[in-house]
Amino acid sequence: MAALARLLERLLWPARKQERVEEAEERRSSPDGPQSLLDAPRCAQRPHGGAAASWGLSFGASAVQGWRAHMEDAHCAWLELPGLGPGWAFFAILDGHGGTRAALFGARHLPGYVLEALGPAPGEPEGVCEALRRAFLSADARLRALWPRGEPGGSTALALLVSPHFLYLAHCGDSRAVLSRAGAVAFITEDHRPLHPRERDRIHDAGGTISRRRLEGSLAVSRALGDFAYKEAPGRPPELQLVSAEPEVTALARRAEDEFMLLASDGVWDAMSGPALAGLVASRLCLGLAPQLLCAQLLDTCLCKGSLDNMTCILVCFPGAPRPCEEAIRKELVLDAALGRRVAELCAFGQEPPSLNTVFRTLASEDIPDLPPGGGLHCKPSFALQGHSHR
Repeated sequence: MAALARLLERLLWPARKQERVEEAEERRSSPDGPQSLLDAPRCAQRPHGGAAASWGLSFGASAVQGWRAHMEDAHCAWLELPGLGPGWAFFAILDGHGGTRAALFGARHLPGYVLEALGPAPGEPEGVCEALRRAFLSADARLRALWPRGEPGGSTALALLVSPHFLYLAHCGDSRAVLSRAGAVAFITEDHRPLHPRERDRIHDAGGTISRRRLEGSLAVSRALGDFAYKEAPGRPPELQLVSAEPEVTALARRAEDEFMLLASDGVWDAMSGPALAGLVASRLCLGLAPQLLCAQLLDTCLCKGSLDNMTCILVCFPGAPRPCEEAIRKELVLDAALGRRVAELCAFGQEPPSLNTVFRTLASEDIPDLPPGGGLHCKPSFALQGHSHR
């Protein structure tokens, strides 16, 4: 991880880093102003996962602090839900801003509010959609009762509730989920931004303004847990405040062709699009990579592609997920061998061995066949690191 951080320092030289900061801050919820960056990224991860073999569900998750001075993401994963039959599971990502309090509260307590709202026999799909809506609003109300007076901050929230028959997505803010079905993107969530017509109308009706694409010139998202300074419009219910904790809920009927659902905080989406992420995940599953290790590799790839934010991702695999493929594994071995030889050539050329930056950028300029879709050479920083360490 220290070597990866060293490579990233060299890849993101100061001018490019400042450019990335400006781009990220334009999209970022930052009520306290621009967030400070570290001199070197913190790349350590603790990937974890699990499986419920009886109903063909598995998941992996990982998170990385990256370049941010503080880690404000949180997440949770429940492969079984007490009181409900087999086949029910719950996953959530909370992306905090202005502190960690709201994100940590959501990760710890949102599942309990969901279970309470569902009851022992939830009606599908309408009853479950309404239960998720109530659960988010109840969690936000409880958080408000605990919130220190005058303290800023909040958290976006993205949750996936799996039942034997449906996939339910509930989200507030700009963390996203993408569903891969039969080898293609079948669904992706839409960010809650102040300039979205529905969000803009609610904000204006509550007496708010939008400046520089931000709510009150400050907040880049229009739905979140917390952010109680934006929930003070008199005479209006919680779901009609400047910032709303009411989630957008979608029910997707499950199909045999469903492969996987990827949930990720916005730092991941800063680096890659939905189709690119889906293609990368599918290609790594064909190599037999475990979901938790795949998540770790995905976050490393996003770091190499320039994301400066905290990042968290959860990969939920369904029975139709891609299986290990001998041809895909063979091609990957051929690619790795070719990269290893090319790095050795670069490091042996000339009296002065090239820098890490030069090795990586030289490889990036060459036409290398069969690189991972979506991630490309950024999925393979270890080859530049290994070659440089053995020079």
